[in-house]
Amino acid sequence: MTAKAAEAGGADSCLAGVRVLDLTQFEAGPSCTEALAWMGAEVVKVENPKSGDPGRQINPPPGQDAHYFLQYNANKKSITVNLKEPRGLALVKDLARKADVFIENFAPGAIERLGLGADVIRALNPSIVYAQVKGFGAGSPFENNLAFDMIAQACGGTMSVTGEADGPPLKPGPTLGDTGTGMLLAISILGALFRRARTGQGEHLQVAMQDAMLQYIRGAFATQTRTGRAAHRAGSGSVLAKNPPMGIFPCKGGGPNDYVYVYTSRANPEHWRRLLGVIGREDLLGDPRYDSPQARLEHETEVDAMVADWTRKHDKNEAMRIIGAAGIPAGAVLDTSELISDPSFEARGIMQTVPHPTIGPYKMASWPVRFSGRPPEVKPAPLLGQHTDAVLDEWLGLGTDAIGALRADNIVG
Repeated sequence: MTAKAAEAGGADSCLAGVRVLDLTQFEAGPSCTEALAWMGAEVVKVENPKSGDPGRQINPPPGQDAHYFLQYNANKKSITVNLKEPRGLALVKDLARKADVFIENFAPGAIERLGLGADVIRALNPSIVYAQVKGFGAGSPFENNLAFDMIAQACGGTMSVTGEADGPPLKPGPTLGDTGTGMLLAISILGALFRRARTGQGEHLQVAMQDAMLQYIRGAFATQTRTGRAAHRAGSGSVLAKNPPMGIFPCKGGGPNDYVYVYTSRANPEHWRRLLGVIGREDLLGDPRYDSPQARLEHETEVDAMVADWTRKHDKNEAMRIIGAAGIPAGAVLDTSELISDPSFEARGIMQTVPHPTIGPYKMASWPVRFSGRPPEVKPAPLLGQHTDAVLDEWLGLGTDAIGALRADNIVG
């Protein structure tokens, strides 16, 4: 951390000095450790010398790391260690003695079989925060099953409340099972570190992807409790309650994402009255067929049709501007191409262009929280083993000769 960054109070000063030993792969774990890296932690990714994190190989450009990998491993360091060799395991244990956080998301039982389980690492370093991501929780009948994002979303309820009311369940587009789990673990690691700063106490954190999904459907559980029935799919509406008009309406252009979302709240009757003014139907003010949420629900098809008649005459951005300016919640449906090309995101630092030594510049979303007015700087994901020598020297004091001997014996890459 530079003195300038510390004075500015930016994100990179928050966790300065915190060392994270990262044995995660794919997305759930890496998204967690990336969040810590964006806030200034030194995150050292321990990878297989031959292939590294399997995420490097998900649809990569020829001879390069996959863009998927770049998205979840910014601001980290990479070292390569052969965990199948006793000396490699000993090296990781030595690093763990110097770490503040140890995190892994291997298949169930794998880290214990390697000899790097919580009992081993916490005996070496009692104050360490040892964190694990699994698909299913300890005590679950499926605790030994493998899981990826879509499995967690199926078993964690998010799919059951996604889709049209008369259609099959759908997987939400965002990777709630992966990144959603990672964010909950990152928050928990920060809490454990905060307590450790006061007491010196370490911690063993465990989060299951299935369990994490319950946090994202708490509104659906409210409906379950209120009605005594399983929460239903509501399409583009809400699992809590319907209040027409609320949903996606077609706009001029006719493209796959030429839609605007319009929401009128039960809590604010003015939304409906304002909307009638926007669409030129003031004649319906006070009409008992539409004047209450229940009445509009009974005439939902008619209500939606009159709103759609207006939105089809406007492009989605214009519709959002006009409806929003009237004090009614509205949002254009923006696709990834529109978002990545929107100059306002780059101007605000929410989307940043990252220089990469082999792939060249690419654009990616940064951590969205501003610290002292700015998001953290995004630095490129590491090349495989890029920081092996530096980390072994800085953390363990191993010199050039010692590292060269480890490399010669295929202990490190």
